[in-house]
Amino acid sequence: MPKITKILGVGAVLACLAGAGFAETEAKDLGPDTVVATVNGTDITLGMMVAVRNALPAEYKQLPDELLFDGVLDQLIQQTALAEIGEGMMTHRDEITLEVDRRAYLAGMLLDYTARRAVTPETLQEAYDAKYAAAEPTREFHAAHIIVPTKEEAEAILADIQGGADFAEVAKEKSQDGAAANGGDLGWFGLEQMVQPFAEAVASMKDGDVKGPVQTEYGWHVVKLLESRLGTAPTLEEASDDLAGDLRQKAVEDRVNDTIAKATVEKHIEGIDPAVLKDPKLTGEE
Repeated sequence: MPKITKILGVGAVLACLAGAGFAETEAKDLGPDTVVATVNGTDITLGMMVAVRNALPAEYKQLPDELLFDGVLDQLIQQTALAEIGEGMMTHRDEITLEVDRRAYLAGMLLDYTARRAVTPETLQEAYDAKYAAAEPTREFHAAHIIVPTKEEAEAILADIQGGADFAEVAKEKSQDGAAANGGDLGWFGLEQMVQPFAEAVASMKDGDVKGPVQTEYGWHVVKLLESRLGTAPTLEEASDDLAGDLRQKAVEDRVNDTIAKATVEKHIEGIDPAVLKDPKLTGEE
């Protein structure tokens, strides 16, 4: 299928024709069903053009209106002409694929609608109050670590630091993760952001303490707690993006769960080998 990139390449030639076309339609009452072209008797409408335009990458939406208009219209003309031929070649496999795509589109449309309606000033405020208004301040930690593959290496590093070696310099030399370049500095974090037992070790330390070896799924750590503090709740504005994401996710999950709970679902899979999905007779490879 022709790509918009190729179509827009001829837009400079077509743009000179755009002025007359727009002048003729200025006086019309335009709507999504306004016909802008026909191909072998099949209509192409403004609504179709808007759908194509909305699906384009952002960089194409920045093109001059006339250029983009002609490019989108040309794409739809080509698609319509080719689709007429393709329709006559459709197999049952193609019909199945189109039906799956149709159901996926409708399901996605419903979930997008659900997610959009979930976020309002009122629901944001309610979510903020529930999460932060009555919450006790939590402690935040600023720590650094050195991570190595073996316990023996971590023990040797801990001994060096306890003997006076500079933690940050040892981290730059021996730590095996992305924080090494910064002397192992992990910045500020809450315990919930860290894996166990790393978080447990940090929680038991006082500012300035060095502890190790601490084993996690990532390796063996030597940890230094640089400082800690009581965290303050973010403002509603600061938290709004995260809260909105949580609201959308919950709304979508609730919609899916509620819809399935109310649906009459019957599975007829007894005796069917799951490997049948790879059968070339079903995949169209034969």
